[in-house]
Amino acid sequence: MTVLERLARELGDIVDTSAGVLEAARADRSGHRSPGAPLAVVHARSVDDVQTVMRIASATGTPVVTRGAGTGLAGAANAGPGEIVLSTARMDRVLEVSADDLLAVVEPGILNADLNAQLAAHGLWWAPDPASREISTVGGNIATGAGGLLCAKYGVVRDAVLGVDIVLADGRMLRLGHRTVKGVTGLDLTSLVIGSEGRLGIIVGATLKLRRLVEGAVCTIVASFPTVRAAAAGSAAVTAAGVQPAIMELMDAASLSAVHALLRLPAPTPGTSQLTIQTDGPAARDEAEHIAAVLEAAGGVVTVSDDPAEGERLLAVRRSMHPAMASLGTTLIEDVAVPRSAMAAMFDEIARIEREFGVRIPTVAHAGDGNLHPNFVFEGETVPPHIWAAADELFRAAIRLGGTLTGEHGVGLLKSRWLAEELGDDQWHIQQQILRVFDPQGILNPGKVFPDA
Repeated sequence: MTVLERLARELGDIVDTSAGVLEAARADRSGHRSPGAPLAVVHARSVDDVQTVMRIASATGTPVVTRGAGTGLAGAANAGPGEIVLSTARMDRVLEVSADDLLAVVEPGILNADLNAQLAAHGLWWAPDPASREISTVGGNIATGAGGLLCAKYGVVRDAVLGVDIVLADGRMLRLGHRTVKGVTGLDLTSLVIGSEGRLGIIVGATLKLRRLVEGAVCTIVASFPTVRAAAAGSAAVTAAGVQPAIMELMDAASLSAVHALLRLPAPTPGTSQLTIQTDGPAARDEAEHIAAVLEAAGGVVTVSDDPAEGERLLAVRRSMHPAMASLGTTLIEDVAVPRSAMAAMFDEIARIEREFGVRIPTVAHAGDGNLHPNFVFEGETVPPHIWAAADELFRAAIRLGGTLTGEHGVGLLKSRWLAEELGDDQWHIQQQILRVFDPQGILNPGKVFPDA
């Protein structure tokens, strides 16, 4: 009996082999596509379905790629020939909300924005805020370590997860973590799973750490600077002033111009870069005034608004970055992070790489935490060699400045060739040994993150 026959016999009509569904599973939002279609997509509805798939896969040695909404930017959920796609998108329930304990228990397929819409009725919210929040799943956020605009003040996904439930490669289920605020029993396997990109197990549930909705005003500050280096220096001045904005986003001249063109806004003055900052809470207005004064002293032209609708309109410019880049051509969307004090130097490096390789690299940054998103724009569907060479130089520049290959998108397929250089030989081998403990056959998302694992 073939793998497909076993899946169909035990799982029935949730096993999907329609051409359109298989084709869609070959790609995510990275612009990359696997060399061929997978065997099937299994639309899991329950933990039992996931365990059944993994028992069949383990018995037959069949690779499995876990997939949520397919919004990733590193190729980690792309599935190819001979692989089963295990979709958890239909497992989308909120199982429990505890306002007293500030936690929620959810299934992995719920969308980030949908979760927060439900939590708002309880006066609560989940802080991770990726730009893809309307379309990305909580399980995917956890699997990739997704970040977003609010990380500088409210932390990353790892700071907002108390526990995860995972199904291992052989079908066993583990419940990791705690419902308590504190918990240091044994090794912290929850943190190990967060950001593991489907290599250690399939996330089938999560216990999330919530916050109460922030009371008080939200103020939005927009500051224009004549150069991107000046804007980066302005953001560093805000950090040095000891004020903690909820959001601090930087757009260089190329990205700002592209978004203005997409949204049909008046073209900015050539060379202009922009900081968009929000403060929240009872002290929001005082903090906004302080930040405005710091930015003006740094040479920025500053406007401040405490109108919520106007604030969302201003922030929409930053949130429109991805469609604006798509309008310029095919885009390799990258993700590096450097110490906040090295932001200006990293923008200098990006400008150097543009000159040396003859490429356009419009860049936005979560300036509050030093996470930059350089976008390599080119024509055609395949990344040309000179783009990869420019990306190679970009990653090495980030590492030289004390940074890292990825702050929130993950490694996936796109960055696996550079991983060993950042980790070093000893850590590279230890991490691969950990993979083999969780998945001795190597059937979970093979080829992703560690190409030779």
